[in-house]
Amino acid sequence: MSLEVRLLGPVRLLVGGEPVAVGGPKPRALLAALAVNRRRAVSSVALADMVWNEDPPDSYAASLQVFVSNIRKALRNSGIDPAAVLRTESSGYRLEIAEEACDLGRFEAARDAAARAAEVGDHATAAHLFGTALREWDGRALADLAGLQFADGFATAMDEERLLAASARIDAEIACGRASSVVGELVAMTTEHPLREPLWGQLITALYLSGRQADALDACRRVRTVLADELGIDPGPALIELEQRVLRQEPLNTVEFKRAERMAAAMTETVTEVPSAVRSGQILMPDGRAVVVAQAGLRIGRMTDNDLVIDDPKASRYHAQILPSRAGLLIKDLHSANGVFVNELPIETGALLADGDAIRIGGTVLVFQAAR
Repeated sequence: MSLEVRLLGPVRLLVGGEPVAVGGPKPRALLAALAVNRRRAVSSVALADMVWNEDPPDSYAASLQVFVSNIRKALRNSGIDPAAVLRTESSGYRLEIAEEACDLGRFEAARDAAARAAEVGDHATAAHLFGTALREWDGRALADLAGLQFADGFATAMDEERLLAASARIDAEIACGRASSVVGELVAMTTEHPLREPLWGQLITALYLSGRQADALDACRRVRTVLADELGIDPGPALIELEQRVLRQEPLNTVEFKRAERMAAAMTETVTEVPSAVRSGQILMPDGRAVVVAQAGLRIGRMTDNDLVIDDPKASRYHAQILPSRAGLLIKDLHSANGVFVNELPIETGALLADGDAIRIGGTVLVFQAAR
């Protein structure tokens, strides 16, 4: 009998394609935490924090044992040897399943293979494999565990990975000469994510390559308006150059504009051990105040509608943003005038934050403090 765990949607355990009941939200959270870290031991302390939302009871160890026992019983009743699958380790538990037995593992494998194909210019294979990866999804990751900090953080980070894979598939489709087939999808994506300049670049490229120059220029105008209204910034150099080429009716080199290769390194740096990543923290201001990084992120700049307002003439109106990613908290430069520096090193587009990092915004130095 084949065993499968699904995480890219509601958490499900299946044997022979049939669902196996594992219990309520807490046992499902335990299963999800182990499946995210499949084939690696996860300590009982880390599991308790994830299952009980950072506030486990004193009896968490005994409760975890009950949950594990019930899952093992369900496996045994379905014809699976539980001792080979759900193992007790010295400090916790380990779920021993193959990568192909988890939709997350299959997604990552297909996505990484697609990125490698894109790197060597095999766009047809890349498009096919990115499509294969995306078909593993059945809604938002851990959809039935919404409200748990670990689940919400994981889901937010996986939303980003799903979007990157979808964008990379579109790059490959455009490179294969199928630009017109992705226009509708890109319209929906730019509507849902209006501040994502790379998506607008793809839409403009797809429209232009489909013989729709007027629509491409209209998209250029719309993204300028959105960025100005929402962030008070102009488009980046790549979008400006693309707009000029469309205006001059120059041919576009689809390989030059595709982003799959540039994303390959980021997409293959998969962090599976969620408990070890920096998921939350706070920013320490020069005056001693502490500003918590919200789960949705933190925008920093001079304007009063930022999450963290800096009274610094050298800071841009919307200077930087801290966002969750699977690898941890990421700080990005929002096309600031003076750049963003982490430990006095300039970041190009983004950098992962670690406890104690000094972030310089204009002339102001902030310190990131990871949650304990």
